Amino acid sequence: TMNVEHEISLLVEEIRRLGTKNADGKVSVKFGVLFADEKCANLFEALVGTLKAAKRRKIVTYQGELLLQGVHDHVDIMLLQD
Repeated sequence: TMNVEHEISLLVEEIRRLGTKNADGKVSVKFGVLFADEKCANLFEALVGTLKAAKRRKIVTYQGELLLQGVHDHVDIMLLQD
């Protein structure tokens, strides 16, 4: 079974690595950046699923329900927790 908590913690690390802080001190990254990153591609079997799980747990937030490569490359994924 996939350890969702572990996947989410990895996701948080990758968002910190690839993202930038905004004026509020919150880290965000574009979905396209996350999706295209080679390390992320190797880490996550289902990046979109991990993002959805993290969103349900209020760890990240983004516009929309399902993110698709290409269509949603410019969507910001923001870390809610530090």
